[in-house]
Amino acid sequence: MDNSLPPADELVLVDRELAQLEARRTQLLARRAWLVQVLYRPARAATPRWPVTPAAPAADSTPRSAQNVLLTLGGTLLTIAAVAFTLVSWGSMGIGGRAAVLCAVTGAALSAPVVLLRRGLVSTGESVAVLGLVLTVLDAYALHRVALSDTDGLGYAAVASAVLAGAWAAYGSALPRLRVPLPAGVVAAQLPLPLGVLAAGGGATAFAWAALVTAAADGAVVLWTRPLPVRITAGAGAALLGGWALLTGGWLSFSSPWSGAPLLLAGAAVCLYAAWRTPGWAVAVSVVAGLAVVAALGGLLRSAVPGDWAVPGYVLCGLVLASVWRAGVGARLPRGVRTGLTGAGAATVALGLLWALPPVAGGALGPLARTTEVWSGEHTGPALVAYPATAALVLAVVAAALASVPRLWARCGALALVWALLTALPVAPGLPYAATLALQLLTTAAALWIAVRPAPLTRGLPRPGTTPAASPDARTTAARTTDPTNRPATAATGPSGVSATGPAEPPTSGPSAPGPADRPASGPVGTPVADPAAPSASGPAGQPASGPATSPASGPAGQSAGGSVPPPPSAPPRAPGAGFGAPGTGWMPPRPRPQASAAEPGTVLGWVAYAGGLVSAAGAVALALDVRGATFLALGAVLGLLTGVAVLGTGARRAVSACGAVLAAAGLVFAGAAAAGLEAHWTGLALLLVPAATAAVGATARPVALPVEITGAAVGLSALGLAASRPAFLALVLALGGVIAAATAVRPERRRFASWAAAGLFLLAAWVRLGAWGVTTPEAYTLPVTVPALVVGFLRRRRDPEASSWTAYGPGLAVTLLPSLGAAWTDPEWVRPLVLGVAALVVTLLGARFRLQALLLLGGTVLALDGLHELAPYVVQVVGALPRWLPPALAGLLLLAVGATYEQRLRDARRLRERLARMR
Repeated sequence: MDNSLPPADELVLVDRELAQLEARRTQLLARRAWLVQVLYRPARAATPRWPVTPAAPAADSTPRSAQNVLLTLGGTLLTIAAVAFTLVSWGSMGIGGRAAVLCAVTGAALSAPVVLLRRGLVSTGESVAVLGLVLTVLDAYALHRVALSDTDGLGYAAVASAVLAGAWAAYGSALPRLRVPLPAGVVAAQLPLPLGVLAAGGGATAFAWAALVTAAADGAVVLWTRPLPVRITAGAGAALLGGWALLTGGWLSFSSPWSGAPLLLAGAAVCLYAAWRTPGWAVAVSVVAGLAVVAALGGLLRSAVPGDWAVPGYVLCGLVLASVWRAGVGARLPRGVRTGLTGAGAATVALGLLWALPPVAGGALGPLARTTEVWSGEHTGPALVAYPATAALVLAVVAAALASVPRLWARCGALALVWALLTALPVAPGLPYAATLALQLLTTAAALWIAVRPAPLTRGLPRPGTTPAASPDARTTAARTTDPTNRPATAATGPSGVSATGPAEPPTSGPSAPGPADRPASGPVGTPVADPAAPSASGPAGQPASGPATSPASGPAGQSAGGSVPPPPSAPPRAPGAGFGAPGTGWMPPRPRPQASAAEPGTVLGWVAYAGGLVSAAGAVALALDVRGATFLALGAVLGLLTGVAVLGTGARRAVSACGAVLAAAGLVFAGAAAAGLEAHWTGLALLLVPAATAAVGATARPVALPVEITGAAVGLSALGLAASRPAFLALVLALGGVIAAATAVRPERRRFASWAAAGLFLLAAWVRLGAWGVTTPEAYTLPVTVPALVVGFLRRRRDPEASSWTAYGPGLAVTLLPSLGAAWTDPEWVRPLVLGVAALVVTLLGARFRLQALLLLGGTVLALDGLHELAPYVVQVVGALPRWLPPALAGLLLLAVGATYEQRLRDARRLRERLARMR
């Protein structure tokens, strides 16, 4: 059968195959060119264009550093020589010679740098210029000594420093390549005003004003000059002199407020202007300005009010200053200035709060430091009676200020300060005992109510996950950075769509290779490249803007017009027809990082109020111990409040409140027993009411059952301690505790632990009762343990036949057999060893019958030791009656018999071991 195609059809087929091969060859050639360009471009870039000469060994010092050292030493020696000449050799010359020498040397020293700079000798010119500046100082000194010796030294120094400052500044401006004259002129300019004030006999205030004016001039130099050395020198001078002026103003605000206030306000104005003009230092300089304003205004208020109102005055100034942060008050101020002023005000308020805290500590901790007997009717005097009553006013004012700020931290601070105010109120005014106790209880009730229902305090607070209202600066920045056209960003390409970062990757599929104009903007790995001139296409997190198209010139499916562009072999392949950013591509947007969930405002405020309520409750109970009736009232009120929180609250506060309620109930029981005059063991018996009640409550209050029962068990342990002095009562308390535990074991979730606790308590009760009766027989103590343990082991073996006999029966048997064996070895009678031997024999036979390893070994060991104890006297008598040579002979015969049958004995021992191992 002939299957060959007709020539025309076969020609069409051959042409089609050749076209496909040619297309594939073109694709492979393009791929090869791209790979060669990617691989060898870094190597060509790293290859230097000129031969590299080997580096010479590093010298110990560079020529430039050696030159600087030599020039510095030379200038120093010349300066020393000039000073020596001026001070020592001055008197040997006449007036003409002196003037000629000084003028000639100074003029030469100041003129030489001009020539040196023209020849490029900058360092040499710098050294000679420094010498010339020193000579000008010596000229001024010589002029004063010769021609103006009658003038005042300080006044002449002020004028000379001003003249030198101007001359040096002019000299440095004429020769800008010299770095020393201009900073030297700034240094000299620091002296005229302070020295002039001292020459005029001005005091500390005038000197501070002169220092402040000089510091302001230095600030102007910092702001309006460009050379960095000049700005650094002026800044250092401004900080030094301005700081001295402000410190003097602060000292004057205490001694003479009306003299220090203008100085402080002027310094604050200078600092604010400097902060406005220098954003980098705005916060620090604004803090200094704010503190100066507070010191000035607070000093004026302090001079006008009584001494107790001084701190409130400073706090009020701090609050006013801190209010500039709020929008509308300081909206026109730069952010750094507002931050610094707010920080200064907040620091002042914080210091005021620290001053107001001692009464709070006295009100909270004072009742705990008792100096009187319980129920004596005497009251401990409140501490800090002489402390200013205005401390409460400070707490109230700051709390009101914080309450007006719609932030969670501010609400928490306001709540804490309100609690502190209520706690400190009884201290300062010296309230009577009843009013103090009532206020403590009311504070506790209010705090615990807020802990349960904090919703009213959360009004106006932003919820977690929402963005608070933007500040004016943030709104301005957002308005400036928002694209007014609101156009979707596109991928950036260069001319003809070619990426600017590298050659585009060629395609690997398609009928023909696309040209450069058809390639999407991508780098070597196929990621889109953003053009710096194009609008940004990223969102806030840096993710690309989504849209119907993911690349320029993309088709309906997001595919490039020239075909899909695959990533390099190291990247995962992209699905055909998928655009950039689609699943399966080499580029994927970054995943958002998980953020910790913010706490609810109500939860945080609830915990703050709850902590204050607990402290107030403890203080109220401690305070109520002075009077019997007050004790019952306070414990009852605390019990009711904590019970209410345990019922209405949620989370951990509910559990803690339930435990506190249990302790309050125990306190009521203890107080009732003490009021009734009961002895300690009767009080311990009465305290068992608390664990009994917690066991009953735990059956119904499931969310707080476990902490309540644990607290009740702790109260039960204290009951045991109270009853320990009377063994009979201790046995009764243990037995009643076992009854409570047995009742708790009825519940399925408590059965495992409570059943064992009940068994242990019953056993301890029995032992204590036997000890109280004087029973010394060990079996009376061990048999009550052995019988239940064997029953439990038997039941377990029935449920789990694979359970080990050591686990099931070992503890129960050991508890009786081992103490009885010890008693039998010391018992001179025959009854105990006989009964013990019979019991051990029965246990051994049962172990052999039922193949139980524990019974066999324990019973056999006890039986052997008991028999040895009984036969020991007779063995001793027989050994004593035999000849002395007979025991060694018998021992030798035994060794010979064992040696002759050694292999058989080993096999018997292995067989016995295997049989024991097969037992349970």
